[in-house]
Amino acid sequence: MQNKITLIVDYINEVKTRCTFNAAAEALGITPQAFKKELGEARPEASWFVSPTSGEPMRYADSEKHPELYRTTRIITSGRVLKRNLDL
Repeated sequence: MQNKITLIVDYINEVKTRCTFNAAAEALGITPQAFKKELGEARPEASWFVSPTSGEPMRYADSEKHPELYRTTRIITSGRVLKRNLDL
C-alpha cells in the first residue's frame, strides 16, 4: 500500500495539482481518514491533498504548504483520474 501512496504523492507533486483526500482514497480503495493517516505529518509534498469543500490542505500552516499550491484552480476530485493516469 505504501508504494501506491508514494506513487500518488510523487505524481501529484510532478503535475503540481491539488487533489482531494477523497479522490486519492478512492483510487487506493481505502477511506479518506486512512489516507490522511498514511500521509503522515504536514509537509509541502503532502499539502497538495485538500478538503473537497474548501480546496485547502487541512491543518497546515502557511509555511508547511507547497509554494506552488495555488498555481492553478484545478483540483482532481475523482479517483478515476488517478487510476487512469497511474494505471492503478
